[in-house]
Amino acid sequence: MEKKGSSILIVDDDSRNIFALSLVLKSKGFKCLAAADGVSGIKMINDKPEIGIVLLDMMMPEMDGYECISAIRQIAGRQSLPIIAVTAQAMPGDREKCLAAGAGDYVSKPVNVDLLIGILKKYL
Repeated sequence: MEKKGSSILIVDDDSRNIFALSLVLKSKGFKCLAAADGVSGIKMINDKPEIGIVLLDMMMPEMDGYECISAIRQIAGRQSLPIIAVTAQAMPGDREKCLAAGAGDYVSKPVNVDLLIGILKKYL
């Protein structure tokens, strides 16, 4: 069993984004899990205590990132789980909207890897 809080969960409906982020993060020594939508991501957060941070796409069908953050914040014992919004929404106000929804930080796509690694190290 993995150590509690040792893995990164990537939630994104685009498998190419999951692949690219996982590849980079694994090369830096991080352990990654992936979910293709918000519902699957929430299930994984419930089932896997080793998840210590979530990289969350904000624009997904069915359950978007904002709804997903709200649902995660309702999970007993996971209310303070760090969530990083990873989104193509990079217009003025988008960062603030993500933070107001409960994300701990924000990274726009295409992802600046050095920035993301710095944020992850802050939380892990």
